[in-house]
Amino acid sequence: MNDVIAVIRMRSLLLVLAALGFAVALPLSAANAARAGAASGGTQSLLRLDHRILARAQPAPHSRIVAAVESRTPLIRSRTVLPVLQVARGPAGGRWLRVQLPMRPNGVSGWVPADSGSIRKTAWRIVIHRGSHRAVVLQGTKVRARFMVVVGHPSTPTPLGRFFLVEKIRVAPGVTEGPWALATSAYSDVLYQFAGGPGQIALHGIVGLSAPLGASASHGCVRFGNAAITWIANHVDNGTPITIQG
Repeated sequence: MNDVIAVIRMRSLLLVLAALGFAVALPLSAANAARAGAASGGTQSLLRLDHRILARAQPAPHSRIVAAVESRTPLIRSRTVLPVLQVARGPAGGRWLRVQLPMRPNGVSGWVPADSGSIRKTAWRIVIHRGSHRAVVLQGTKVRARFMVVVGHPSTPTPLGRFFLVEKIRVAPGVTEGPWALATSAYSDVLYQFAGGPGQIALHGIVGLSAPLGASASHGCVRFGNAAITWIANHVDNGTPITIQG
């Protein structure tokens, strides 16, 4: 989140060096739903961008632009990967994908041509239970791990909703909030700027932090034990769905 992402933006180079006409959208048929995937179980379809894209409000080339999304992530320049939410045909018959976007407002999506990148799938997903301070990591319907976590303080709560993993940052040894920071598509509901950053939420470690696991003490980020966040970073990749529940 805001507390780690802002610091990482300021130190990003050092950390990297140290670590290395409108169309109506078609209703989702069973086939479309299967192609798009669902974060609630099974596999999730992902779009790995080949180039910078313009996401639009409708599946049509002249529809209003919602956002521009770069093909590389902002901090470590890994490939941008976006969850696919829906499939539709455009006015000329071309295939379009509605993808979730890594920006405010939380959960925003847009339509892009299907040839904007390559399709892949993931069976991994992360579910954060804010009220019980617990995280569950699943592969398909199988629980692979459970962890106790720190969530946001009541004045800076961890936002609820469906998000995804934007990029994985391996933090330099000894740097606060390491050893990993997994930047997400979620943003704080109350902090629009924090220490020079945009209030982005991350899943990260507890290096240099004193609040015990099970506390509500962060600026919105979800903190894991150092071994736990390392395990997660070694098993999931960009685009992995993340659900934060109350």
